[in-house]
Amino acid sequence: MSLPIQIRADAPADPLEIFKSWLAEAESAEPNDPTALSLSTVGEDGMPSSRMVLLKGYDARGFVFYTNYESRKGRQLLDHPKAAMLFHWKSLRRQVRIEGAVEQVSAAEADEYFASRPKQSQIGAWASDQSRPLEGRFELEKRVAKFAAKYGLGKVPRPPHWSGFRVVPRLIEFWQDGAFRLHDRLVYTRVGEDWTTERLFP
Repeated sequence: MSLPIQIRADAPADPLEIFKSWLAEAESAEPNDPTALSLSTVGEDGMPSSRMVLLKGYDARGFVFYTNYESRKGRQLLDHPKAAMLFHWKSLRRQVRIEGAVEQVSAAEADEYFASRPKQSQIGAWASDQSRPLEGRFELEKRVAKFAAKYGLGKVPRPPHWSGFRVVPRLIEFWQDGAFRLHDRLVYTRVGEDWTTERLFP
């Protein structure tokens, strides 16, 4: 039987060409949060931990998201700067896996993105002691009210504990669903400044 190649047989040298195309299709097809991804980190005990975050930018340097550095994932990434990302676009039957080292974004990048957020989200970044115990919803509401009063009339500065991380990919895998579970898988692996490609059995 003949199997159609669903990912281009003449794969481009730069995996971002495929990623850009797939993300654009996801933005048209996915009903909610096409930039959502599962981020996996590792704790001090070696136990992996995963959660959903939103991609806020990407380029040749890597894939960026923002968080509270004092959160569980923030502390894990500062202590063990490696991570894995997984995009799953169910409506398109596609996945993208990314693995690599993690670096902190610059203060200028973090300031620029923080300034673009809605004011209530900016206040929320101050109000939330992310990942730490919460006695009840009222405690959070009091903290929101406190910082809303403090910054209600002026510009909200970026909290010192709130910034971004960039995953610098060493591996990017594109996965496309195929009939009878004969999926198409294309892996890019970084070698120096270049990429090598290989296809994998499903």
